[in-house]
Amino acid sequence: MKQYNFDQQIERHGTDCVKYDGMKETFGKDNLIPLWVADMDFKTPDFIINALKKRCEHEIFGYTFASDKYYDSIIEWLLYKYLWKIERDWITYIPGIVKGIAYAVQCFTEPGDKIIIQPPVYHPFRIVPESFHREIVYNPLKLVNGYYEMDFEHLESIAEGCKMLILSNPHNPGGVVWPKETLQQLAEICTRHHILVISDEIHAEMTFPQYRHTPFATASEEAASCSITFMAPSKTFNIAGIVTSYSIVPNEELRRKFYGYLEAGEFNSGTIFAYEATIAAYTFGGEWLQQMRSYIMANILYVTNFLKKHLPAIKVYQPQASFLVWLDCRELNLPQQELVALFKEKAGLALNDGSMFGPGGEGHMRLNVGCPRSILEQAMNALLKAANMK
Repeated sequence: MKQYNFDQQIERHGTDCVKYDGMKETFGKDNLIPLWVADMDFKTPDFIINALKKRCEHEIFGYTFASDKYYDSIIEWLLYKYLWKIERDWITYIPGIVKGIAYAVQCFTEPGDKIIIQPPVYHPFRIVPESFHREIVYNPLKLVNGYYEMDFEHLESIAEGCKMLILSNPHNPGGVVWPKETLQQLAEICTRHHILVISDEIHAEMTFPQYRHTPFATASEEAASCSITFMAPSKTFNIAGIVTSYSIVPNEELRRKFYGYLEAGEFNSGTIFAYEATIAAYTFGGEWLQQMRSYIMANILYVTNFLKKHLPAIKVYQPQASFLVWLDCRELNLPQQELVALFKEKAGLALNDGSMFGPGGEGHMRLNVGCPRSILEQAMNALLKAANMK
């Protein structure tokens, strides 16, 4: 069994990557430790790199299409990971999940229509619909014993007249792997109110072994009939720049309308490298994924123990999936602007400001631990020093 090296530091400056080279535009500085954008600093696994190199050796990159191998790799991976038996016709390539949300908003809603999101949640869920002049309706998550839960009583009170709900499954930034029963109840409410659910499941593959991810469409017959699921190997295998997303729609009527929309604009046409990377990831990625998740869990444990010992006012919501860690900084009693300044100006760290995730995000910061441990150690010590400054 090959052992992968996640401690290796790889220089990313000068590669036009958002996380490093785009930092100054976002933060006004380029000398911060970047722990924000949701990609990892780990080397993309060799089986994907080798597949792309082999394809490059052909030296012609003409028009392409999704092959049987592409579809089969997705079908077999989803059966292996989630016991989800899907059909080939249910699948199509999409050029990114945020773009997929944009296409769904345009295909199924009109300007002025109401779309539900559950904050604090991934900010494009709000930005994309608002950009198309849709009305955002908040169904805030509630904290119960340190974990987020859905507020179904509130959802019932606001659901009437809404056309769509955008679901983060697993939840970003809270790291919750939604229980099947929760998804079933959500599906029942949405079906009764004729609400289409768009389920963003890009972090699903990084669910930690002690938890089980339930694809929304598998929760119940109602869930399958009222939903569109978006998935991708991009977060998991650190290939976000290749754009490897895809959509799954079990409901024939929804599929005909959505895939017809995508086909009309050729939005469902992938690139050579997107198809090759997906096939390689889903054919050979099981062992790498297991080792990567173990390393990420150790990073989370390191951050948790460090903060408990040295900065107990900052608490970690223990994520059940992914390399994103939601930090509760409310006990520092700092206004949001001062909290952000503590991390950026005093500690020299680039994290995501919790308020960008909507109501309930104030007093929080999102930390990306998808990096070598040595970088995290440097970051935590810098934060400790900054917090102790008079």
